[in-house]
Amino acid sequence: MDHYGALSLIPAAVVIITALFTRRTLEPLLLGSVIGFIILEGTNFFYAWLDAVYVVMMDGVTVWVILVCGLFGSLVALLEKSGGALGFSDIASRLVKNRKSALIGTWILGIIVFIDDYLNALAVGTAMRKVTDKYGVPREFLAYVINSTGATVCVLIPFSTWSAFMAGQLEASGAAEAGMGTATYISTIPFILYGWVAVLVVPLLILKVIPIWGPMKKVEQRVLETGQTFPDSTLQIAEEETQIVKTFDKKPRAMNFIIPMLILGGVVMVTSDMLIGVIIAIVSCVVLYAPQRLMKPAEYGDTAISGFMDMVLVLAIVCAAFFLQQANDALGLTPYVIEKVEPILSPVMMPAISFLVIGFLAFATGSFWGVAAIAFPIIVPLSISMDVNLLLACGAVISGAAFGSHSCFYSDAVTLTCASTQIRNSDYARAVLPILALPLALGFIAFVIAGIIA
Repeated sequence: MDHYGALSLIPAAVVIITALFTRRTLEPLLLGSVIGFIILEGTNFFYAWLDAVYVVMMDGVTVWVILVCGLFGSLVALLEKSGGALGFSDIASRLVKNRKSALIGTWILGIIVFIDDYLNALAVGTAMRKVTDKYGVPREFLAYVINSTGATVCVLIPFSTWSAFMAGQLEASGAAEAGMGTATYISTIPFILYGWVAVLVVPLLILKVIPIWGPMKKVEQRVLETGQTFPDSTLQIAEEETQIVKTFDKKPRAMNFIIPMLILGGVVMVTSDMLIGVIIAIVSCVVLYAPQRLMKPAEYGDTAISGFMDMVLVLAIVCAAFFLQQANDALGLTPYVIEKVEPILSPVMMPAISFLVIGFLAFATGSFWGVAAIAFPIIVPLSISMDVNLLLACGAVISGAAFGSHSCFYSDAVTLTCASTQIRNSDYARAVLPILALPLALGFIAFVIAGIIA
C-alpha cells in the first residue's frame, strides 16, 4: 500500500486542533488541505492544490451535493416563507406537553425519516426547532438528537440510500453473491451494533436515565440562566426568526409543510435521487402556494435564491472537506492506518478494532462511503482467513462509517444538521463530541463481546 507514513496524519490533526482552538470550520479545512499538499509537493504545493480544487469542483458528486444542499436551502426558505414550517410547529406544540415529549417526538420523527441522512437532517431540524425552543432545548442538543438518528437509522433500515450503497459494497467485496447484496445486508443489520447503541442512547439522555455531562451540561445551564437556546455564534438568527414570525400576517397551515415534505420523501423513495426529489418538492410548493396567494409571483424566485444563498457557507465547508479528502487520499491516510493495525489483529478483537479504525478514518477524512469502499475489500478476506464471523466484520465496517458520519464535525451530514438547527459546526464539535464518546465506548464493548461469542 502506498502512503506517506505518519506524515499522512498531519492534515487531519491540523484541522481538528485548529478548529477546536479557533471555533471555526472552513478555514481549518482549507489549512489542512494546503498542508497536505505541502507535504506532497513541497514548494510546488499551490499548483497541486489548485489542481485538486479543479478535480473536486468538476466532479459529478460535488455538483450533485452543491445542487442538493443549495436547493434544500431554497425549499426550506419556501416552507418558512409560506408559514408551513410555523404551522407544523404549532400542531406539534399542541401534541407535546413538555421538554421530554418534544425531544422524544424529535427522536421518533428522525426514525420515521429514514430514507436518507440529508433529508433526515434538514426535514427534522426545520420541523422541530421552534417546538424545542418553546421548551428550552439548546440548539446544540437538538443537533445531537437529530444527527444521532440520521445515518445511524439509515444503516438499520434496508430501504435507505446508505443500505443501497453498503449492499453494493458487500457484493463488490465478495461478502455477498451477485444479486444477493440486499439480502446479505439485511442479515448484517443485527450486527451493526454501533447503530443500535447510538439510536438507543438518545432517549436515555433525553429522559435523564443517563445524565448529561461536559460542555453540553454548560449549554443546558446557559438556557436555564438566560433562556437562550441559540449559541452566541448564531444568536442573530434568533432575532431574525422572531421578526419573520411577527410579520407573517396569514394563518399558518401545516399542510404547506407536510405536503411538500411527503412529496420529497415519496420521490426519493421511488427514484433514489435526492436531487430529483428536492426539485419536484420546490415545484410542488409553487403549485400548492399559488392558489393561496401566499406570495407574489416574483417572491417565489427571490425566496428560493435567498434560501440557496443561505447555504453558501454550508457548501463551502462541504467543498473544503472534499479538498481535504484529496490530500488524505494522495497521502494514503487510510492504507497507512490499516497497514499499522492489521498485524496486531486477533480473531476475537478484529471486529472491535475494525470498528474503531474505520470510525477514526471516517472521522479524520470526512469520507464515510469512501472509507467503507476501501475497507470492505480488506476486511472481508481478512475475516475469512481469520475465521471471524463475516456478518459481524461487515457490521463493524458499517458501524465505523456511521460513527464517522455523525461525529466528523466537517462532514456533509453534520454540516446540514448544523444548518437546519442554525448552529455552527464548531458549536457542534465542542458540545456534541464528548457526548458521542459514550455510544462509541458502548459500541466498542459490544463488538468485543460479540467477538468473544461469535
